[in-house]
Amino acid sequence: MSSRWAALCLLTAVVAADVQIPAGAELHVRLLTPVAASNAKANQRVEVVVIEPVIRGGQIVIPAGAKITGQVKEVKPAADAERAQLRLAFDQIAAPDGKSAKIDAQVSGVDNARESVDEKGNIVGILASETLSAQMDSGINKVSQRYPGFGQVLQAIKGSVINDTDPDINYAAGVEMTLKLNKPLSWTAPAQPSTPGEIQPAEQLAALVNAQPFRTLAQNPPNPSDITNLMFLGTEQQITDAFTAAGWSRAAALSGQSKLETVRAVAEMRGYKEAPVSILTLEGRPPDLVFEKQNNTFAQRHHLRIWKRPESFNGRQVWVCAATHDTGISFSERDRTFIHKIDPEIDRERSKVANDLLFTGKVKGLALVERPQVPKKSTNGTGDDLITDGRMAVLAF
Repeated sequence: MSSRWAALCLLTAVVAADVQIPAGAELHVRLLTPVAASNAKANQRVEVVVIEPVIRGGQIVIPAGAKITGQVKEVKPAADAERAQLRLAFDQIAAPDGKSAKIDAQVSGVDNARESVDEKGNIVGILASETLSAQMDSGINKVSQRYPGFGQVLQAIKGSVINDTDPDINYAAGVEMTLKLNKPLSWTAPAQPSTPGEIQPAEQLAALVNAQPFRTLAQNPPNPSDITNLMFLGTEQQITDAFTAAGWSRAAALSGQSKLETVRAVAEMRGYKEAPVSILTLEGRPPDLVFEKQNNTFAQRHHLRIWKRPESFNGRQVWVCAATHDTGISFSERDRTFIHKIDPEIDRERSKVANDLLFTGKVKGLALVERPQVPKKSTNGTGDDLITDGRMAVLAF
């Protein structure tokens, strides 16, 4: 069981008294205050909120909703051939019930970011010269040396479609990060928060889950692809409202315009939060809903496809979902298009989606259902491994 799903399964655990959370422990947080290397000042305060409960010894010790504050320790804006840098240090944590403590934590990762984070917690930006846009300029310059007129035409065409890349580190409120404790945290666990109840009757829910098709099919070529790993019980509006509240975006339909915008996002090395996704079918049907969550690069994103099912459960509509995390991008010579590489451990994305929706407070019931028939290891339509325990998370709205 992944630690991120453990946070969901142990919501009824007994509350701890005084605990010590060891150095190296990770906290998954979301920015509440925007921060940018171009205008940040040393000692500027920064606030984040914990979005996944922290579990120690089978108990929730830091609940989702705890606030952590810190400051900008070092900042350097991007220059000609120099990368932007930003270092944040966090020193105070406060639980929703008002309990607070000193903390020593640094950034260890930024979700779906084009930037990297070094071992000291420095967020390190990109160079504009590393982008496809800059490589296109270099190629056009070589052409211009031999054919100046043609080079000018190419540059004009490129300039009308592709913009120069902004290499600054610029994080809006809502960007998600992982913090790492530099020192142990002495902490008194707060009172147990209210949690979603179990979905009953459990036997009927298990029968419903195991009656669903679990394997999607890629459209072209028609290869077996993603595995469904979540089920939602509720209306389309309830699902849409929950994902919107969690910071997810609806994906645009595949079209000439959305494909062009995708190319621009890749060339400019930036995000495209409504980027289209490839079509996967379930029992011959394309998805009814598609959501995704990006940051500042098209190469990385959380994304999922949702299909409405003909059944109902306790008077609620039934939907099944296949969620994966895109972690990189490459160009497929076979398909003549950009394709994403995914995190093979798809249970992590199941937990990510469930935790995001739980954080909104819109989930009223929760279950994790065994599916013995689901293969523990397979591949998707582009050949990436899929590794899972086979279970399906069920969320009722």
